[in-house]
Amino acid sequence: MFTIRQILRLYASGKGTKTISQSTGIARNTIKKYLYRYVLSEKTIEQIEAMSDAQMSRLFLIKEPIVVFNRRQADLEPLLPLLASMLKKRGVTKGKVYEFYLTQCTDGYKSSSFLDKLNKYMQQGKPSLKMVHKAGDKMFVDFTGQKLHLVDAQTGEISELEVFVAILGCSQLTFVMAVHSQCKEDFILCCERALHFYGGVPQAIVPDNLKSAVTKASKYEAQLNETFAAFAEHYHTFGYPTRTYKPKDKALVEGAVKISYTTIFSKIDQKVYHTLDDLNKDILVHLAIHNNAKLTGENYSRMQQFMEIEKQTLQPLNPYLFESMTSQLSSVNKYGHVLLSVDKRYYSVPYKLIGKRLKIKYSTTKLSVYDENEVVAVHDRYIGKGLKYITIQDHLATQHKYAADWNPQKFMSTASAIGESVAAYIAKILAREIYPEQSYKSCSGVLSFAKRVGNTRLVNACKRADSYGIYNYGIIDQILRTKADTIPMEDEILNTDMPSHENVRGAEYYE
Repeated sequence: MFTIRQILRLYASGKGTKTISQSTGIARNTIKKYLYRYVLSEKTIEQIEAMSDAQMSRLFLIKEPIVVFNRRQADLEPLLPLLASMLKKRGVTKGKVYEFYLTQCTDGYKSSSFLDKLNKYMQQGKPSLKMVHKAGDKMFVDFTGQKLHLVDAQTGEISELEVFVAILGCSQLTFVMAVHSQCKEDFILCCERALHFYGGVPQAIVPDNLKSAVTKASKYEAQLNETFAAFAEHYHTFGYPTRTYKPKDKALVEGAVKISYTTIFSKIDQKVYHTLDDLNKDILVHLAIHNNAKLTGENYSRMQQFMEIEKQTLQPLNPYLFESMTSQLSSVNKYGHVLLSVDKRYYSVPYKLIGKRLKIKYSTTKLSVYDENEVVAVHDRYIGKGLKYITIQDHLATQHKYAADWNPQKFMSTASAIGESVAAYIAKILAREIYPEQSYKSCSGVLSFAKRVGNTRLVNACKRADSYGIYNYGIIDQILRTKADTIPMEDEILNTDMPSHENVRGAEYYE
């Protein structure tokens, strides 16, 4: 303020701007600016001398530019809302808008000045919000636009690779990984590797609306696909897709993609890679250099900021890796099984669901069957040859459980509990060279007599039938029909199995 007072005193004494500049060392244009303010104030030198420094600063050091009337500006300003709205119409370019402007203002601005003022006006209604990211809050993910490449060692064929980038919002710690595609399996693999790279789980994972994560995009509530939703649930986090056509929602990862081109892509391009593992190992080397480099204008790196601020805020990792599940629908057949079509193998469900259409979700090791949202059956997935039906006994109806459990060991165990003669007789039935199921029926029929005639009579009947050398259900039935002291003649003995012992259950046959 002392300098300004000196300039005004010299001016009041009749000195010119050149002399004042030489005396004070102030540029002539600056002196002219102060004198212009003095003239506009319409105050005398005495009045200004009486002002305080603060009052003088408000008079001479105001930041607003001196407004000079500009006719072209005055003609353009009322047209700007109309010109901006014209650009929203299909096929209308800024060139056409400028042509329209010239029809309204024939002596208007040149093209470059016009576009500069139009762009400034349009940006006034589009303010940007400076996002403040909380520690442990979000992990932003995206694929790069540019690709990396593998070269086949045998044929020299070049194949393109997708490159995945993840970044934590607070510390900006970055993860980069190359994969073969953007399919959901590769996308989820990348997200899982990123979580393990960070050693923890943020509150939300923020992808854009790629199909690997989102089934139906929405401005307000996007619908995640089942696999990505299951992955997020497995790690106790949330999928939080950005709004469509809003790249600023994930500006951090957009910036990380651009930085990766210079810090990683430029280094990788200097070498030829034949395997994906080798390429990803080198990416991690260059990534470590990037994460440990000091941020522009700061005295700390991304890694330092992560270790000091964000690492302890991440949720713990699930100790088990996520196993991707595939879904299909299948109707329950009359045997109480659903078909896993990829293996052409059947898995049991509770028999009460016969005829219903159920959802199957399966991985490489497990298979779950859902009735609506309820799990009704869980199986270990059988990979191999031979076994076509995988059955859990508890899924069968009561009348089927006994038959389903038929096997030689079961029959021998039951017969041994009755008596040695019965066990020996059952063993000879099982040894017959006929279809196994037929032998099982004969064994079941013979052993069922124990409940009706008692163990002693069945033991005696088996001894007598063994003496005849005949081993089937029919001979035991014939023997037990007779009186205990009567031995039937050989020509009265049937040498074939009867259809079913249930047809001769009358009490008059068995005393």
